[in-house]
Amino acid sequence: MIAAGLVYAALPSSLSVGPDWLLLAIMMGALVPSVISHWTGHHKADKMIGFMASGILTAAMIWSVGLLVAAIPQHRIEPTVLLRSAVSLWGTNILVFALWYWRLDAGGPHEREKVSRHTDGAFLFPQMTLPTSSQNWSPNFVDYLFLAFNTSTALSPTDTVPLSRWAKILMMIQASISLAVLVLLAARAVNIL
Repeated sequence: MIAAGLVYAALPSSLSVGPDWLLLAIMMGALVPSVISHWTGHHKADKMIGFMASGILTAAMIWSVGLLVAAIPQHRIEPTVLLRSAVSLWGTNILVFALWYWRLDAGGPHEREKVSRHTDGAFLFPQMTLPTSSQNWSPNFVDYLFLAFNTSTALSPTDTVPLSRWAKILMMIQASISLAVLVLLAARAVNIL
């Protein structure tokens, strides 16, 4: 959440929701009660705070992509600022959806910790298809970050297959956001040339 807030803060103020520091401050503010809830065993509260923070991050990112779409035809953004903004939004897209996948798959991180092996979830990771050598394997945040990176880069699943409908829908949304940013950036770059 903090990393997404920091990457989002790199956007120019014309493409961000409120002041540059606002989203980062909200994420910091959500992190404290989330950590306290987790340490005290109030996992439902921790989960709800996480969903709220992820929802705010998602809404801010989509709003900024909309502002970028509206600003490009008007040529209001300098090419270097456009490139920095596109990279920021692309990076935020990866982090936001990695958070969503991590929070939603198999009931979330707390529920996944209760089982010794990850066998049932919204995603089929390659480790789940291996024989007994991976008996105690369970995905952690890096696995979901890798999934989100591949979805934003390849615009499709690579080695991890979505199994549930919600996972497929989230991956389509993530790929669409990434495609919009990349297509707009490419169109502007061609226009500049």
